[in-house]
Amino acid sequence: MANKQSITTKWIENMAFETEVNGHKIILDASEEGGGENKGPRPKLLMLSALGGCTGMDVISILSKMKVVPDDFRVIVEGDITEEHPKHFNKMHVIYQFTGKNLPLDKLQKAVSLSEERYCGVSATYRKAMEITSEIKIIEP
Repeated sequence: MANKQSITTKWIENMAFETEVNGHKIILDASEEGGGENKGPRPKLLMLSALGGCTGMDVISILSKMKVVPDDFRVIVEGDITEEHPKHFNKMHVIYQFTGKNLPLDKLQKAVSLSEERYCGVSATYRKAMEITSEIKIIEP
C-alpha cells in the first residue's frame, strides 16, 4: 500500500497562495507582469529546487558514508520550458558542482549515479515526464 502525502495550498489574495511543507510556510505568487505582487517564488521553478534538493541530499549522504567531504557542493538545475500552453518543462539538466582538492571522481560518479538511478524520488517522477541529463564539474581551489 502506498504512503499517501497531502499538502494544502491556501489562496491568500490576488495571485498569492500559502502552503505549508513540513511545518515551513511558503508563499507562492506570480510576478507583477503575471498579475501578482512577487511575494514569493513561482510554483513551476520550485520543481527545479525540488530536484536539486532531493538529489543533493542523496549525494551528500552517500559521499559522507564514503568519507568524502567536498569543501563546497552545489546542484544547478536547468529546465527547458515549452513555448505552447500548458507551458511545462520538457527537459532538465543537472550540474553537480563539487569544490575541493583531490576529490575522487569515481566516488563522486558513484554517489551521483546512485541518487539518479535508485534513491531520488523526485528524479524518478520527473524522468517519467521528461528527459533528464546530468554532468559533474569539479573545481579545485
